[in-house]
Amino acid sequence: MIPSTTDNEITKLYEELLPELKSILYRFTCDREVSNDLAQDTFIKVIEKQSQFKGQSTIKTWIFAIGTNLAIDWLKKRKRWKETAQDDAKKLAESDSNFRNEFLNIHQNSTTGAFEFKEHINFCFTCIAKTLTVEQQVTLILKDIYDFKIKEIAIILGSPEGTIKHWLFTARKTMTTIFDRRCALINKNGTCHQCTELNGLFNPKQKIQEDILIQSRHSGNKGLYSIRATLIKSIDPLSSSGADLEDGIMQVLRLAIADK
Repeated sequence: MIPSTTDNEITKLYEELLPELKSILYRFTCDREVSNDLAQDTFIKVIEKQSQFKGQSTIKTWIFAIGTNLAIDWLKKRKRWKETAQDDAKKLAESDSNFRNEFLNIHQNSTTGAFEFKEHINFCFTCIAKTLTVEQQVTLILKDIYDFKIKEIAIILGSPEGTIKHWLFTARKTMTTIFDRRCALINKNGTCHQCTELNGLFNPKQKIQEDILIQSRHSGNKGLYSIRATLIKSIDPLSSSGADLEDGIMQVLRLAIADK
């Protein structure tokens, strides 16, 4: 039991952790409404189960374990995404001018409707992570984007540390392979040109950023994955300068693959 911890103290701690918790839940679900609901359900369970906390981890890890496992239950009821999900979304968006107009409206009128190259890399990372098994996806995001330790993730997922390391290794390998095969900026034969196309739509006078290209030529695929992960750590998918635009694109993607 948490020593001398009142409901008010738990509420204060939860509120301090809430922005990070919602950010993680959104990366898991790609759905703002669902992530908000899961965050609220997490709070309810934290209050209900506080007497069960035995001090075997930090309170933060314990709270995030509750939220993460609620998300896992939700994810296991959904289908894994195909790596062509973004292609399907592009076809849908091109088939109806209303989608394009909606994107332009968000871009012009929302305070978080900017298009930035790095934020689209974040969007791609999220989509590709959804092709992984639920366990691999959760492990990858907790470790590489939110810096949870292997020991903490083992507690959160209730699995041995060796299993967590295996999931992480497999997830990184899969992410690297899919990125390299699909990304036209990295591979001349890659099928995905969305960064260039969206930059032309929203920033027609701005030359697309190519720093990541230059770095990749010297670091190889493994190094490129690390570069992407480091960049994505700096982006909150719910409050970044392009959060509304990226969410708008994400909603069309989810509609295209029947995940809504």
